[in-house]
Amino acid sequence: MLGNIGLPSLLFIVLIALLLFGPKKLPELGRALGKTLREFKNGAKEMMDDEEKDVSETRKQVNGSEATKSEQRPESKDDRRLPE
Repeated sequence: MLGNIGLPSLLFIVLIALLLFGPKKLPELGRALGKTLREFKNGAKEMMDDEEKDVSETRKQVNGSEATKSEQRPESKDDRRLPE
């Protein structure tokens, strides 16, 4: 999508932004945009870490419950029959 923007188009966008906001306001807008992107990136990273943590905890719980089932008495042939 943004691959089609060339140097002339980019210069035109910067010129329009300079006219709209002025030379004093552009650095402030750039800093604000940078902070916003950094916070978004950190939040997304935290969400991914939390999701991976939840998945690993779920796997541990599932593996733990399977271990307790295997420690129980083995099923006899009578337990495997369908009810009459």
